[in-house]
Amino acid sequence: MESDAALDAFAALAQPTRLAVFRLLVKTGSAGLTAGEIAAALDVRPNTLSANLSVLTSAGLTRSAREGRSIRYFADMAGTRALLTFLLEDCCNGAPELCQPAIDQIALCEC
Repeated sequence: MESDAALDAFAALAQPTRLAVFRLLVKTGSAGLTAGEIAAALDVRPNTLSANLSVLTSAGLTRSAREGRSIRYFADMAGTRALLTFLLEDCCNGAPELCQPAIDQIALCEC
């Protein structure tokens, strides 16, 4: 992941509603949620939610799939893994091999 993409992801998560949506979708896992389910769970107006989902999707943190007349949203685990790997790749005081087991676990996770 490039620095600009990481900054976009951090900016997307630096807003309370978007952070709550992302955390809810991570918790929900592969089942995902429709926009209506997310709005109800977080007590967010649909138009506000739509704008926030768009920001999260643009940042590579969520993805969607159309199901008839509704859209189901999911945490984009590939984007999330890329962000976490970016954060850890230069860790451990110049000895990234110390963090390699954590990076490997993140990279292999099929959450």
